[in-house]
Amino acid sequence: MVVREKPTCLCLLLLFSCAAWSQPGSAVIPNTTSAINSSQPLSQRIVAYDIDAKYDPKTHSLDATETLTYHNLTGQPLDRFPFHLYLNGFQPNATWIRESKRDGTRDVKFDKWESKYYGADDIKKFEVVGMGDFTSQLEFIQPDDDNKDDHTVVQVRLPKPVPPNAYVRFKINFHDQFPETLERTGWKSDFVLGGQWFPKVGVWWQGAWNCRQFHGMTEFFADFGVYDVKLTLPQYEVVGASGILVSSVNHSDGTKTVTYHGDDIHDFAWTASPHYKILDDTFQGSMGPVNLHIMMQPAHWNQSGRHARILKETLSRFEAWYGPYPYKTLTLVDPEHGSAAEGMEYPTFITGGTTWWMPEGFYLPEVVVEHEFGHQYWYGMVATNEFEDAWMDEGINSYTEVKVMDSVLGQNTSIMNLGGIAAGERELQRLNYIGVADLDPMARKGWQYATSGSYGGITYGKTAVVLLTLENIIGEDTMRRAMHTYFIRYRFTHPTKEDFLRTMEEVSGKDLRWYFSQAVYGTQVLDYEVLKFNSEPVDWYKEKHERKQAEKKREEAYRSNVWLHRKEDFVVPVDVEIKFDNGEKVREHWDGQDRWVRYTYEKKAKVESVEIDPDHKIQFDRNNFNNSRTAKPNRAAARKLANYFGFVSQFLAQILAAWLV
Repeated sequence: MVVREKPTCLCLLLLFSCAAWSQPGSAVIPNTTSAINSSQPLSQRIVAYDIDAKYDPKTHSLDATETLTYHNLTGQPLDRFPFHLYLNGFQPNATWIRESKRDGTRDVKFDKWESKYYGADDIKKFEVVGMGDFTSQLEFIQPDDDNKDDHTVVQVRLPKPVPPNAYVRFKINFHDQFPETLERTGWKSDFVLGGQWFPKVGVWWQGAWNCRQFHGMTEFFADFGVYDVKLTLPQYEVVGASGILVSSVNHSDGTKTVTYHGDDIHDFAWTASPHYKILDDTFQGSMGPVNLHIMMQPAHWNQSGRHARILKETLSRFEAWYGPYPYKTLTLVDPEHGSAAEGMEYPTFITGGTTWWMPEGFYLPEVVVEHEFGHQYWYGMVATNEFEDAWMDEGINSYTEVKVMDSVLGQNTSIMNLGGIAAGERELQRLNYIGVADLDPMARKGWQYATSGSYGGITYGKTAVVLLTLENIIGEDTMRRAMHTYFIRYRFTHPTKEDFLRTMEEVSGKDLRWYFSQAVYGTQVLDYEVLKFNSEPVDWYKEKHERKQAEKKREEAYRSNVWLHRKEDFVVPVDVEIKFDNGEKVREHWDGQDRWVRYTYEKKAKVESVEIDPDHKIQFDRNNFNNSRTAKPNRAAARKLANYFGFVSQFLAQILAAWLV
């Protein structure tokens, strides 16, 4: 017979508490799979959002009710819940505006405040089911700075905690005021993009709530779950959104209600305009067909085929190289011209970017579409914390952008191949980085970068060239296996930078800490140069006519010295190729540990040229022009410089023209 102790009062209290949270009819997360090509859920679903919203295009405002079901899988009781209210960032004293005015944005300069920039997410009522109305108890918090005027994070404290593995349900009434498009959300003319438009709970990550304020240089982070969204708006609107379209019902008052459903996603965005023209296509994915819903502006309709082609080319390579795309839909939006809504990603929903004059051979639309689709993997499914480590999404995505665009359009022509001007992605990423090379490490919180230029140059450009160089260190096939392993292992989770770095080491079988400590965690700059070289006759002391005779007979021996110099602090082994005027080549391998090295040769030939990194394995040398020297002037280098200048000036001119049109 087994004797059991009687439960204590505390145990009874906990039992009754858990029973109260788990009683019949209590909240659950739906187990639906209608939006994915899978018979089983793919993520550990923590949230379920049920939103019923009505949008008024005349006032650019929205009223909605939101029911959020949260499953406490943290392993501990929770009595505090923070929520993002991103639209509140578009207010004159908010942290996003302060930082954007200080550092600049791609949208506006904020020389003066205009009412059209104003945005708001105003909670009208906040109820916790079973506990009551907490509207008056909500408090704005500022976890990152002391700006009490910032209202982008609000929290609620519960009188009793939600036990581990229990559910809690929040019912929220809110009102949105959209700004004229800022940070890829809002309206322009009769177009609207609804991004970051609803109260969204933070993420329990690394043992604490992660619910950062909205900063000028941060994006978004959220948990996976299920979304059911009803949107009521005028019948003339053409609508697109995350997930699958469930129904569209017209009403007698001239409005309609469209209903969308999403599975295993962590955000929801939508768009509406009366002008969209629709191209529907299908990609046959490894898990099932994917409906491609391409929403084009009428002025850009002749480019719809380009958008469809690059989308399918990109999907094909991501599936082959990294892993399957599991969703049944992908919506690609061509935003209203001048809307500042171009180039953005949400789960199963991306925006592109083009202009009416875009010629074949200038691949800006292809680059934007490929880049934003890539986010479906690194932001959408792997779902890294972009507040803490933006490079793990933007940068990894920029690396895969280079790989895909090189594969589709050619390594030296993946940006432009037009009128004799050619340019590739790799060099563009390097140019994006070298101007800010010593300002910030990759491993830096998004809002702590020195400038917006440094944020862009490091998180996008540096990460791309660091990973391209890593590929040359461990081998292209190994790198692809490592990326595939990382994606499959960490999809539908929130991995850390160490998860990524350890995967690279594990798959390659190499200790790469010497590289990561400099490239990821450090600000060291890489710059090697051929300092100088010379070739002097060994018998220099003999009479001049004797040496001339020996030279004619090709018997003259020369002692040659070659000096290499590491100008900056980044240490990486490097190859060097020395060419002699008799056609002979010598390869040396320098560990780069010292500041300089000298190689000496005695041959019946003079040194003709010296080149560091002749196979171009290192992608982020700050100055490629000092990597080689020739004994005689080489006009090819001048031509190369002219080509670079021509590319940069024309590329900037194209971008400026697009901005001004």
